[in-house]
Amino acid sequence: MPKNILIIEDDAEILRVLETVLTFNNFDVTALSRTDDIIASVKNHNPDLVLTDYMLPGLNGGRICQLIKSNEETRHIPVILISAYHEQAIALVNFGYDAFVPKPFDVNKLVKTINRFLN
Repeated sequence: MPKNILIIEDDAEILRVLETVLTFNNFDVTALSRTDDIIASVKNHNPDLVLTDYMLPGLNGGRICQLIKSNEETRHIPVILISAYHEQAIALVNFGYDAFVPKPFDVNKLVKTINRFLN
């Protein structure tokens, strides 16, 4: 059974690339351009992993990660944060993400990172 990945990314082109690459790699993909209630979104979509951009309208990716990791029902879900703001990666560590992938990203490395958490 394919693993389910919830992607939260507001850039339509990046979202399209992520959906295409992950679907090609046999993942079920749910894509959102934003969420104001991440716990409800996670419960609704039941992902095996969350892939989120940092800079988003509404809740940013750091806050999304923090909310997922602080909730008893969702803290087990791996969260990968992607961002063009590489210098913020160290500061973002406090949000508890499981991996950080800088933009622009190599899709093969991204898939390897995802598989590391799902295998």
